[in-house]
Amino acid sequence: MSRRTNDETKASARPNRDVSRREFLSAATATAALAFDSARPLAASSTGSLSPSSHASVPDAEVATIRVDATPGHATNSFRPSQALGTSIDMLGYKQVDQLYTEATIKKCLSAGWGPMTYRQHTELQIAAWHWNPKGTWSDPAHRSGYFTGNAEPTEFIRHSYGYPLPHRGNTRNGGTTSGYSRMTDGDPNTYWKSNPYLTERYTGERDALHPQWVVIDLGASEPVNALRIDWADPYAREYLVQYWTGTGDAMGSPTGGVWSTFPGGMVKDGQGGTATLKLARSPLTTRFLRILMTESSHTPDTHGSEDPRNSEGYAIKEVYAGTFDGQGILVDLVRHSPDQDQTATYCSSIDPWHAETDLHAEGGDQTGFDLFFTSGVTNHLPAIIPIAMLYGIPEDAAAQIAYLKKRGYPVAYVEMGEEPDGQNAMPEDYAALYIQFAAAIHRLVPEAKLGGPIFEGVNEDIKVWPDAEGRTSWLGRFLDYLKSHGHLEDLAFMSFEHYPFEPCSVTWADLYREPELVSHILDVWREDGLPANIPMLITESNLSWNLNQSFVDIFGALWLAEYAGAFLTAGGAGLYYFQFFPLPLSHGCHGWGTFGMFSSSESYEIKQFTSQYYAAQLINREWVKPGDGTHHTYRATADLRDAAGNEILAVYALERPDGEWSLMIVNRDQENARTVRVAFEGLENGRHGVFSGEVRMVSFGKEQYRWHSNGRNSHADPDGPPVSTTAPGGSGAVFTIPKASLTILRGKVEYD
Repeated sequence: MSRRTNDETKASARPNRDVSRREFLSAATATAALAFDSARPLAASSTGSLSPSSHASVPDAEVATIRVDATPGHATNSFRPSQALGTSIDMLGYKQVDQLYTEATIKKCLSAGWGPMTYRQHTELQIAAWHWNPKGTWSDPAHRSGYFTGNAEPTEFIRHSYGYPLPHRGNTRNGGTTSGYSRMTDGDPNTYWKSNPYLTERYTGERDALHPQWVVIDLGASEPVNALRIDWADPYAREYLVQYWTGTGDAMGSPTGGVWSTFPGGMVKDGQGGTATLKLARSPLTTRFLRILMTESSHTPDTHGSEDPRNSEGYAIKEVYAGTFDGQGILVDLVRHSPDQDQTATYCSSIDPWHAETDLHAEGGDQTGFDLFFTSGVTNHLPAIIPIAMLYGIPEDAAAQIAYLKKRGYPVAYVEMGEEPDGQNAMPEDYAALYIQFAAAIHRLVPEAKLGGPIFEGVNEDIKVWPDAEGRTSWLGRFLDYLKSHGHLEDLAFMSFEHYPFEPCSVTWADLYREPELVSHILDVWREDGLPANIPMLITESNLSWNLNQSFVDIFGALWLAEYAGAFLTAGGAGLYYFQFFPLPLSHGCHGWGTFGMFSSSESYEIKQFTSQYYAAQLINREWVKPGDGTHHTYRATADLRDAAGNEILAVYALERPDGEWSLMIVNRDQENARTVRVAFEGLENGRHGVFSGEVRMVSFGKEQYRWHSNGRNSHADPDGPPVSTTAPGGSGAVFTIPKASLTILRGKVEYD
């Protein structure tokens, strides 16, 4: 399966990252910060290096021209800030909810200007069942275990919610967690992996062979293999294949870089369960990856009994062993069996969401309770995007959750179905089969609910998977085809994904040039995969990297955020959600100390200083757009100024606002030189052209206003803002000086000749 972008480097990035945004959130300890100057918002007016100029004072040869294609009908997109520019919360560390959900902290966080909120569902990344409501019913109430359904009736105020790690886990690690372990190589004969019963004929209505379940064993290096032992649990596989991977790529991270081949002795038609020892070939074959592909179940009940039919559906394995036979026919095992991350890694197609009350691990993190979420003020009193647990949940629980929110009267814009199925190794047909079941259950109780996904990990290229029988490798393309062929495409109201475009430890200034192309390209990719034009695309979680990097907090982070927001909306994106809303303390990452988000804080999460991305957020949300529900229109804009390599030095993002003003967001990518520009609005009817008229509002934030100083736990910004704002005269001769390494907003009325 593909993990992040187009090669196996992304697959290995999550397990070996330094301080990921997921781990950073869950950390119970934080580092101390200096007692910086009091935080302050965007200044209404100020003086500084920002200097509007007249045409007469600047030689014409030094003036670049920004051209805005204002031709009627040429708008590239339209959006409403109250729906399109949002932020997000994720799981919080144990006991952090009470520290962060305070009136003062929320007020400061809202001052960045973001509108709607998306609620990230972290328990799915932890391979845990989410009890969104701690009150509910178990399928086996006597043992307080089985499949849990939260109470749909509002009773007690829900302030906290937690995950329950799945006891039948089959992944050693995934795209979101490096804690826990697989039960197939843990060395314990009393534990076992079991696949998701909702992917069997009883629930899909399709033959099990159409949803084959699999496990992959990663030996860590290419090894000679011709022997496999499977210690089956119930239900076991009656028909299965044992395969080996050949090719240049990682079977999990680069699924199109090789092929699965069945061992000469790897086809089993009449499996009997128990302990099965297979001689796969006369002579060992060299491979790193082994796959057991299961297509027919015994339908025998697991250790939880036969009363619940789900206990008898799917496949279950206690332990696997692989290697070669010695001269006496004894299997020489290459697998490391250990109940931790040092075990030989295994991956699986799905996991049974069965769990017990005793599996609760609150210290793993707190998913904010929905009543606190919707009443605390963090949502800006706007409709929010909320998730349901799908990969490790059950349809009845998801439906009860949405029904609960409706009964409470909480405004919900969209419902995201699961979390990062690509990072969970889910095949598109399996995800789609679950999607249909969960959509049906939700719509029975809340017909108007708008559902979507798949919520891919941050990607720059198409998500690829092992080819199907027709050779198709596009994850999204196959997911969409499944929905279409089953008559359920109408259940997809939106398509969502995350955006973390850059490798954390290799971010360079030149990435500013890459961002607009990356974010517009991926929108084209999804459409090419077959996403209908009427289905909007949302980026529901984003920042410049998934790993902590000092670039978040220095001026680069601000300029990147402007490039990202401007390019995405200009290219046709429906909405973006910045990660994240709440403050976090400083921590060490690539190239120094920094933090995710808009603030640095003390150990007790008291905001001490704004980061550069806070000021960029203010300029985007309060200066570039007109806050509120008014419709904005985006237009293409270019500047005739390039460096020696042919790169555009100025990036320009143009808006026609509902108040009649035109607003340009300009990023000067030149770190050393200010640039002088004139602005022309071209392509109007009857050959007319336009210029800014009257007074033009000009706000700039750059290296002169903000510089980050890396000094361990005492890292800070000095100067630390705010942006500089002023007014400049418009007219046919007006020119404007854009400071070096800056984000600048030019806004005003336009007159036409």
